[in-house]
Amino acid sequence: MTWEIALIFVLLVLTLASFVWEKFPPDVTALTLFATLMVTGLLPAQEALTVFSNPAPITVGAMFVLSAALVKCGLIDRISTLVDRAGNLPYPVVIIVMVAFVATLSAFVNNTPVVVVFLPVVLGLARKMKLAPSKLLIPLSYAAVLGGTCTLVGTSTNLIVNGIAVSHGERAFSLFEIAWLGVPTAIIGAFYLAIVGKRVLPVREMLTDILTDEERREYITEAFIQANSPLAGKTINESGLKKARGVRVLEIVRNGVAIPLDPTETKLQPGDRMILSCRPKGIAHTRSVEGIDLVADLQLGLEQIAAQEGSLVEAVVTPQSALVGQTVRGVNFRQRFRIVPIAMHRKGRNVRSAIETLPIEPGDVLLMMGTDQAIDRLRNSDDLMLFDRARTPAKSASGKIALVIGVIAAVIAAATFGIAPIEVAAVTGCVVLLVAGVLKSKEAYAAVEWNLIFLIFGMLGMGLALERTGAASWLATHLVDGVNGLAPLDYRPLVALGAIYLTTMVLTEILSNNAIAALMAPIALRVAAEMGVDARPFIVAVTFAASAAFSTPIGYQTNTYVYGVGGYRFTDFLKIGLPMNALCFGMALTVVPIIWPFHG
Repeated sequence: MTWEIALIFVLLVLTLASFVWEKFPPDVTALTLFATLMVTGLLPAQEALTVFSNPAPITVGAMFVLSAALVKCGLIDRISTLVDRAGNLPYPVVIIVMVAFVATLSAFVNNTPVVVVFLPVVLGLARKMKLAPSKLLIPLSYAAVLGGTCTLVGTSTNLIVNGIAVSHGERAFSLFEIAWLGVPTAIIGAFYLAIVGKRVLPVREMLTDILTDEERREYITEAFIQANSPLAGKTINESGLKKARGVRVLEIVRNGVAIPLDPTETKLQPGDRMILSCRPKGIAHTRSVEGIDLVADLQLGLEQIAAQEGSLVEAVVTPQSALVGQTVRGVNFRQRFRIVPIAMHRKGRNVRSAIETLPIEPGDVLLMMGTDQAIDRLRNSDDLMLFDRARTPAKSASGKIALVIGVIAAVIAAATFGIAPIEVAAVTGCVVLLVAGVLKSKEAYAAVEWNLIFLIFGMLGMGLALERTGAASWLATHLVDGVNGLAPLDYRPLVALGAIYLTTMVLTEILSNNAIAALMAPIALRVAAEMGVDARPFIVAVTFAASAAFSTPIGYQTNTYVYGVGGYRFTDFLKIGLPMNALCFGMALTVVPIIWPFHG
């Protein structure tokens, strides 16, 4: 082992540790790695910059834009309503119908927005079927994952591995080549979920379930600070209007303008009008506080800002939300949305205290209270997805469904019949949609998950460094030596294939699937070369295993998303996901050698 190989392994371990630690975003870790490789000379700058000529990130970005157009025109919303009609069917039938629709969409569209759009539909199904949503949400995520394994454009990991394979002289995947493995696995996976889902999946509470009956009956009303009020000069905490007494101060309006609200710092002044959220006992308590009057009780000729029963609503923070990384207090949540956050669900636990100071993360579920008007305004937000009912597609964009479908169909046809490479077809399709006005350029740029794009670039650099330093060859040699010492001659390629698959699968469950795809593809190619067999089955195994993440809520973006919404625990994914992983592993080792033989 040379010092370069030793150093590359040190950097690799540090990178993987950073992914697990989550102190820094994955894209920052990947770019730091990329810069380190150039600075240390492990990857000369001229060679490192060749990663930007890899078509995979460009294709991934283009597919984000095409997916955004499909979402905006309302087609996915319309399809989701078809699933909503299955509420009167038995549970196994509902699961199979849901998997069929979601997997089919996810085979061609970025699967995260598909899951986001289907969330309120699936929650509505759960209500109709009188089931806990946790009985349906993991199958929703798994359906998106399974669909992504059916086509080249189904998920970004497929495109990454394909790009690396092409750069090594391998033939590019056709659009439906991996469907030979993906489609039968998706079908078997659907029946597995239909048969065992209701029994194995847990009953978990959502955020509204943590409230008492009295807490569910809160009222939005308004109070007025009298001219000679003894509360003048006191903070909200000092005023006696405390949450413990059934009163929550949502907002203070001073001289017609909402002011920043800090219960420990903001001092009340005569003439202030406070928007309050009160339980029934809280209204009585407010009336008893000296120096404060409810506007409803006064004859001052003031127009009330709000005086009606508050509604509870749950919403999930979307992946591209502008709220991510900020706090409830920092974004002036109450003033911005006219809604008060009551609780938060994150990574398997409900949070009811200090939610104003927690940085918001994608997938966080917020329980909020506000007036019906405020909630309706929030439905058009790109930051939060409400759960209470399915979205209604915007009329301005729904008239362009035919154009969007036509463009995406043309992209698929061009790639399928070899008229143009997938990256050329996808970029051209994006341009057509922009020129036609389906998306504005600002919307197209916002649709691209740039952090993922730069994560891919950084890890492609690591892949190059593994090869240049000989680290990939060193790993492949030792893996092949181990296989040769354990397996009979005729079974060595199959055992090596299983080892590559299992390594990729395990790493994907705890780390970024895109990073692992970029890392394992060069190693898989070297293993095939060391064994003197065709590289195709090994590349297919990495492609499939890098997406088939079912056992943890952090293995795949959609798993993380439903983790918070369904109130799941980490072990819930293990119970239903480990058998699914075993099923996919068995399918891969059975189908891959038949469709892609080791000795072509």
